[in-house]
This record gives sequence, structure tokens and C-alpha cells, in this order.
Amino acid sequence: MSELTHLNARGEAHMVDVGDKGSTHRVAIAEGHITMQPATLSALEAGDLKKGDALGTARIAGIAAAKRTWELVPLCHPLALTHIEVTLSPRQDLPGVNCLVQAETRGQTGVEMEALTAVQVALLTVYDMCKALDRGMTIEGVCLTHKRGGRSGDWSR
Repeated sequence: MSELTHLNARGEAHMVDVGDKGSTHRVAIAEGHITMQPATLSALEAGDLKKGDALGTARIAGIAAAKRTWELVPLCHPLALTHIEVTLSPRQDLPGVNCLVQAETRGQTGVEMEALTAVQVALLTVYDMCKALDRGMTIEGVCLTHKRGGRSGDWSR
């Protein structure tokens, strides 16, 4: 079992010191989806939601969330993101919307938390935009699918 780096010798939570780590190009990809009733998906795709463009709003919300992850997750470092891409894709077979996020930085710590946070907030925004039609929507399958860079190297699900 690996050592938990966010705990000090006394078992107390602390922010990991990354000051001596070298800066490298780091990439994280995360995904998830929201399922909804077929009629809700149809309204979303047709642009018939009272609140407006759900996918455009969710894309911006995901980007903003990635940039503010350090404010939401107590032990995360504030990162200078060099790239964040939020892709939202309606799917008839779910029915619902898939969210894929790629986050990048050049720094001393990874961007996994930023990618995961962006997925969650983008999907929560879709929920918020569609909830008048469908309160039974479900956010599922949020996970890290790939990370690259840093001491631990590449990892894929």
C-alpha cells in the first residue's frame, strides 16, 4: 500500500510540499455522464429550455470550476492551467449527455482534481438547466480516464 501524502507523521491532514519537484507538462482527462428522460434530451437539443443554452452554459461552468478547484478541495494547490477543454455530447442511447474534460498545466503537481471537478460542475449545470423538466436525472460514471506527466508517469483506466 502506498503512503498517503496528504497526512503528516502524526496522521494530520496537510498540503503536500511540491516546492522541490520539477515542472513538467501534465495532462488529465476525466469523464462522466448525466442520464435524463428522452423528452428532456429533446428539449435540450432543440434549445427549448427556459434557462437557455444548457450545453454552452455547462461548458463555461466546467472551465470556471477547473480554475477554482483549489478553492473547493481544501488540500489542492492553486494551479496555472495552460489548457482546459470541456466537451459535452448529447447521446440518444443513454439518453443524456456525456462530458469529457482535458486539463493541462506545466507545473509541479498534477491536474486530475481540476479535470474531475470540471466534469462534475459541468454536469451539475446541465442538471440545473434541465431540472424544471426532469428532476430524476442522474450523474454517473465520473472518473479519471488518463493522466500524463510527473514522477508517476502515464496512467490510463
